[in-house]
Amino acid sequence: MEPEHAAAGGRKKSQRPQRSHQDVADELRSRIRSGVLRPGQRMPTQAKLADEFGVERGAVRQALRILQSEQLLTNVSKGSPATVAQHAGKAPPAGPQARPLPTMVALAPRISAAFAAPHVEIDALCLTAVSLTLAMSEPLREIHAGRIKPAKVDVRVLLPSGRIDLAFPTPVEGTDRVRLHRRWLAQRNAQGQVLRHNLLALRGTHGIDVHVSFRALPFTPPVKLYLLNGAEALFAYYTLTRREEEIDQEYLQLYDAEGTRSTLFPFAQGAGLRDTTFVEQSHLWFNALWETISSELDLGV
Repeated sequence: MEPEHAAAGGRKKSQRPQRSHQDVADELRSRIRSGVLRPGQRMPTQAKLADEFGVERGAVRQALRILQSEQLLTNVSKGSPATVAQHAGKAPPAGPQARPLPTMVALAPRISAAFAAPHVEIDALCLTAVSLTLAMSEPLREIHAGRIKPAKVDVRVLLPSGRIDLAFPTPVEGTDRVRLHRRWLAQRNAQGQVLRHNLLALRGTHGIDVHVSFRALPFTPPVKLYLLNGAEALFAYYTLTRREEEIDQEYLQLYDAEGTRSTLFPFAQGAGLRDTTFVEQSHLWFNALWETISSELDLGV
């Protein structure tokens, strides 16, 4: 039997850690939001899901309860399979009546709602654009299916420069910083390239006037911000946690923030003085960063 290796200090482990109930919830949520699992459809049995994800049934039940709390599933029990909620594909409301929700739950429906406008304007400040790229898949599918067709799409994205020392992700022990930075930079560039390619492809396939711009920030943003059509602002904190992650076939202890799970707080213009002021000030803040201390961003660097 091979000895098991400890994770600390970059030492190798013999096996990858088992997927968590959060991982299962994230994947099932993505299937619901993307339409793979449709409203009213019955979910696979808990036994089948446990087998598919390689987890215990208890982890599956926890994942299903999370999705039920987010009102994406109904009839979650130990007996018959759960059912996808009838409203699961609809965008949650914005404004003071809206509940703060995880990014994976809230962002895609709001992005889809923004794409119903003739002129779509999306500004984003984030760490890697992973959440934004995932959220774009829903409206892109609607466009390709012929259900919506905006005339113009303008997207601006602020990301940290690849030439700065990031505050996070960072190793717990202060070693392997170079490898962490290299992994983050590869992810930032890959997500940006996918986002840009998918949007610019709409020019040739659907004749939509699309413009996508990226600029680099000289700091690590402690928050993420999405501004939609000048009317909505979605705001979240990057909350750091200590976790273990495989990098170059080794498991490292690091401090990082899981942006896809960050709680988004929605604000809508016209939904009261507080919301309106927040949206307006967020636009002023974003534009000031874009026009002053940000710089050109090369997604290959």
